[in-house]
Amino acid sequence: MGEKILQAEKDIHVRFSEVDAMGVVWHGSYLLYLEDAREAFGRQYQLEYLTMYQHDHVAPIVDLKLQYRSALHYQDQAKIVITYQDSDAAKLIFDYKIYNLTTRQLAVIAHTEQVFVGTNGELQITWPAFMIEWKKNHGLL
Repeated sequence: MGEKILQAEKDIHVRFSEVDAMGVVWHGSYLLYLEDAREAFGRQYQLEYLTMYQHDHVAPIVDLKLQYRSALHYQDQAKIVITYQDSDAAKLIFDYKIYNLTTRQLAVIAHTEQVFVGTNGELQITWPAFMIEWKKNHGLL
């Protein structure tokens, strides 16, 4: 495993469609925020979903954890910090922190794990060749 830290950030503005009747972010909206952060990470580090698909792989989430610390509300400004956790296992592991910039509080701590599945439906138990190259290009191997 490499020692290099790969991290990206995504700013969000809580929209009306993301909150419940009390103006608090609905729990399901956090999953979309995590997806936004993964997309920002992918753009920054050349690991976009279409790139994976072009290499005949997809990466479904197989583990998801959310820990709520404080609420986000309608019109709050927030920042998601996503950190890649390098692993010997053929998985994409990310940790997240969502900060409420309006109140300066930590709102959510999250964790996801994704595995590689070939577009033929077969689980990839070793790192796909394109990911080995990606890890080398980013100083992880």
